[in-house]
Amino acid sequence: MKPRISVITLGVDDLERSLKFYKDGLGLPTKGIVGQEFEHGAVAFFDLQSGVKLAIWKRKDIAHDTSLNQTPISPTEFTIGHNVGSKEEVDMVMEQARKAGAIITVPAHDTFWGGYSGYFQDPEGHLWEVVWNPAWEFTE
Repeated sequence: MKPRISVITLGVDDLERSLKFYKDGLGLPTKGIVGQEFEHGAVAFFDLQSGVKLAIWKRKDIAHDTSLNQTPISPTEFTIGHNVGSKEEVDMVMEQARKAGAIITVPAHDTFWGGYSGYFQDPEGHLWEVVWNPAWEFTE
């Protein structure tokens, strides 16, 4: 398998609320909800870096599409890492997320491995880590 992950889809219960959080609160670019003309098709895509997209899709529709039963939510199943270029940027993104309605689960702090990070949950419970790693550099 070649490393070609192009879409990360988050299951949500309230598509409109999640759209508002990611679009208006975090400022992620999107064309809004598309596919509403299909029974299980309403979804929103957000442009990330280098062609990668974040999608939000109703949990019940993911269950239908995958032929799986919808299960209880567990925020510790995975985290999404948002890497930034400085400690100050970690603080800025964490505050932006808080103002947008996120729950701060771990305030930004110096880590045991020499970085700086904090965690928040979006309105649907998905866990994000905002992190500065001094060993990683970004070219924007």
